[in-house]
Amino acid sequence: MLIAWSAAFAQVGSTSAPLAQRPEWRKVGNLAMQRMLAAPASGPVAEVWFSPDASSLYARSASGAIFGTVDFENWTRLAQPPAGSGPTAAPDAVRLPEPGAAVRVHPSDARTLFALGEHLYRSDDGGRTWINLTSFNHQSIVGPNQHDMAISPANPEQVVLANDAGLWRSTDGGLSWTGLNQFLPNLPVEKLVAAPANGRGMRIEVAGAGSFEWMPATGAGPSSAWQPASSTRLELETQLRRAYSTALGAEVTAVAGSGEIAYAGARDGRIWASLDAGRTWNLSRPAASGPVERLFVDEQSPRVALAALSGKGPHVLRTTNTGGFWDDLTANLAEAPTYGVTADRTAGVVYAATSSGVFFARADLEGAGPASAWTPVSGGLPAARATDVMLDAAGNQLYVALDGYGVYAAPAPHRARTLRVVNAADFTNRAAAPGSLVSVLGGPVRGARASGIEYPVLASSETGAQIQVPFEASGPAVSLTLDGEAQVSLSLAVQPVSPAIFVDREGAPLLLDADSGLMLDARNTARSGARIQILATGLGRVQPDWPTGRAAPLDNPPRVAAGVRAYVDGAAVNVTRATLAPGYVGFYLIELQLPTLVNAGPAELYLAADGQESNRVTVYLEP
Repeated sequence: MLIAWSAAFAQVGSTSAPLAQRPEWRKVGNLAMQRMLAAPASGPVAEVWFSPDASSLYARSASGAIFGTVDFENWTRLAQPPAGSGPTAAPDAVRLPEPGAAVRVHPSDARTLFALGEHLYRSDDGGRTWINLTSFNHQSIVGPNQHDMAISPANPEQVVLANDAGLWRSTDGGLSWTGLNQFLPNLPVEKLVAAPANGRGMRIEVAGAGSFEWMPATGAGPSSAWQPASSTRLELETQLRRAYSTALGAEVTAVAGSGEIAYAGARDGRIWASLDAGRTWNLSRPAASGPVERLFVDEQSPRVALAALSGKGPHVLRTTNTGGFWDDLTANLAEAPTYGVTADRTAGVVYAATSSGVFFARADLEGAGPASAWTPVSGGLPAARATDVMLDAAGNQLYVALDGYGVYAAPAPHRARTLRVVNAADFTNRAAAPGSLVSVLGGPVRGARASGIEYPVLASSETGAQIQVPFEASGPAVSLTLDGEAQVSLSLAVQPVSPAIFVDREGAPLLLDADSGLMLDARNTARSGARIQILATGLGRVQPDWPTGRAAPLDNPPRVAAGVRAYVDGAAVNVTRATLAPGYVGFYLIELQLPTLVNAGPAELYLAADGQESNRVTVYLEP
């Protein structure tokens, strides 16, 4: 297990096309949400029907996309809706089980009726009496607002229901239900709320459903889904939109700010700026053709802001003087509504999410000047409307929300051929330590040195490299010289210890059960009294000394010199071992003993070495 995971983290990837054209996209999470229903849910589905021979099932989402399946699992998007069959005729006056319910007649038995409302009902006596097929404790077990249903021409007991929570199938006439949403491309992601960090997974806002999180290490099983998660940021944005709408006498559709500086954008294209946290406002842009969909503010320099608009144009606006004026960065951007925008101010790059995909351009975000030509970066993504775009805190990872298809991530295209050093464990800019691993992003590295000391290059490809900091390195900062296509010098902070737990790009940590060697996650939880092994880096010097660049011995690996402690939900736990990881370079192995557990579920885990704390990760516990 250690071999597989260490190889995965040493892998830095390659590509056969320029990153600016075709980034290496990966899926984040899946297509279903956990909403405490009979199965994971998706977004609203307006229509559902069987083919006349019952060999295929078709569905039309609320956004108008048509999908078909032959196995109730794998879905294909279709350009034209095929012919359908089902219970569509409505009888004359019938006593309804709830006001406004739509009545459907069984295609082969006129006395069998169904009623679609908040619930699904069935009558076998022409509508005199009704049975509720979806109620439990006065709640619908398949979600609210039943829009349509289909009955299989080959089996009248097979019913498929379409509602606000997706598609649901019953093979016993509605007595029990299973979901058809796990692989249905119908997740209406409206906004990216937060990138993975410190044990937290990706967070999104789903239209009509609220905030959800993809929990690290949940796996990809049939029941895995985005989990409901409260979001203070979304709640605050909702409150601010309402308050600003009242104060400005307009429908405010987007808000953003940092410190005392705030911005508000309206449905008619107007934008206001405030220098006193919204107490007073200045109209900085008059009404225009389209609504302001999203505002981006640089938190470190809030005088810099961007606006995305979905009208006829312009689509991307920039201000560098707190709304004193807005200039148009649309340039050659496709004539399509723009729903999201983000930027890396220091790199001078802007990303836009549009109905035609995702684009990026270089633009001065410190002063006036035209943007470069916009370059599409949607190659390899499903053809769908991009609803939002986000960079992580370090500007290394780009996240995109696609309507129906969920969230995708890739190395930020603007980092290609621009070398940058990050921590190899959690991809942040935290300081390095003697013996630790750092990753170089942006291109190959043939050699590395600082202060006359060689830094071993352990892996290198066209997109990056991994190097080890020598045990004899000292800080607080060194000038690291890298040899690649050209020689580059970068500053690298070095301190005695800088612990970091290894995580993957979605935030899942490298935690193992010490007895079985299996990875610990939401499906394989840590139990009371278990021994957990943690793979980390940045724990500094070891005893006895060990040569840089050489794999640690399998027997009696050197011990960490620093004092190492571990904490689970803030409580100290017993650390039984802290050594170099046997057989590996730059990896440290920390073993801890869990106490008797009382509570089950996710818990926060972190390390501390001589008082320096690591990143926070999630461990799943079971008493």
